[in-house]
Amino acid sequence: MMSKKRALFAAWLGAAMLAAAGGAHGQSYPTRPITVIVPYAGGSASDVVSRVLFERMSTILGQTIVVENKPGAGGNVGTAQVAKATPDGYTLLGMAAGPVTTGLMLYNNIGFEAKDLVLISPFASFTVVITVSDKLGVKSVKELIERAKKEPGALNYGSVGIGSSQHLAGEYFSQITGTKLTHVPYRNIAQFGPDLMEGRVQLGFSWYPNVAGPLSAKGATALAVAGDKRLTAVLPDTPTTTEAGLPDYKVDGWFGLGAPSGVSKEIQQKLNAALLEALKDPKLLASFEKIGAVQIGKNLEESRKFWDDETIKYRQIVTNAGIKRID
Repeated sequence: MMSKKRALFAAWLGAAMLAAAGGAHGQSYPTRPITVIVPYAGGSASDVVSRVLFERMSTILGQTIVVENKPGAGGNVGTAQVAKATPDGYTLLGMAAGPVTTGLMLYNNIGFEAKDLVLISPFASFTVVITVSDKLGVKSVKELIERAKKEPGALNYGSVGIGSSQHLAGEYFSQITGTKLTHVPYRNIAQFGPDLMEGRVQLGFSWYPNVAGPLSAKGATALAVAGDKRLTAVLPDTPTTTEAGLPDYKVDGWFGLGAPSGVSKEIQQKLNAALLEALKDPKLLASFEKIGAVQIGKNLEESRKFWDDETIKYRQIVTNAGIKRID
């Protein structure tokens, strides 16, 4: 029979070997291609900015990064898939603010919990662009507010889904201006542009890539950028909301790199380091600027606090709007 001392030593030795193996795994990672699930359709803002970043990260990590689009339920379908994936660092998430800050608050049976995911780092922020269909005949934020107050509920705006950043941006606009707008959720945000141009949906509170097509085709007009600075690279003549007479309306949305929470700290750190290095690349930053994005990379500790703070902010908007839970 094994003595107590020998049993304790064997247990210690086994734990040490597992720790060493885990460390070695983290050091050698990645040894095969990585898949990143983007929970929105191809061509969406999250898809465009993610592909720019992950192309650079793949070079840094020495492995291919494959982007797969899994849209549905405002980003919750793809997010749930990653939350339940094997935590080995080979299935990651192109995180978006909506699902991971308000999804659990708005959806029943969502398929994941906040504790199932870890934010490696946010990497890009987009400022909301208030955009209207040219068929609406509105030329300024002031005119939009007047029209919305005159016809409560008659004007509708599109988003990628209930609880998405675009949805909440619209709700926040209503709260700030004392207006009532009707929300139209899309499963595929690519459908929003044609509908906006044809006037089937009158406006949107979207990131620039989501409305670049209608704007360039002269089927829609950007009334204002909901931030402190103009998007000089893409919309140099579009005023900020402060310049447009609505100084309290400041809204942006963020995207980040996430992983199942069981992924080892070593792999988290390696991914975080690669992401932060990628965000230093002048060519990448120039690409971000061309699509109206700003880099917001953070270390792991800062990322945890960032996610907590964003959750509090977005959930307050949901509470104030009185949005009901859905199945």
